[in-house]
Amino acid sequence: MEDGQIVNQIRKLRFMHGEMTQAELAEKVGVTRQTINAIEAAKYSPSLELAFKIAAVFDRPLEEVFIYKG
Repeated sequence: MEDGQIVNQIRKLRFMHGEMTQAELAEKVGVTRQTINAIEAAKYSPSLELAFKIAAVFDRPLEEVFIYKG
């Protein structure tokens, strides 16, 4: 069985929120800029808690920020 992929809208949402930088988002959710970069690039899947925190920053439901492609 092949694993699914999680894609995200973080880069687009950062742009829509005043061109927020990765560092600014990282500070808001308590991680490093490198972590945000890895999540955006789909090289790292965030914990459920972190995913909810990121969605909350953008005031969006989790499924609008992260999309599972099975």
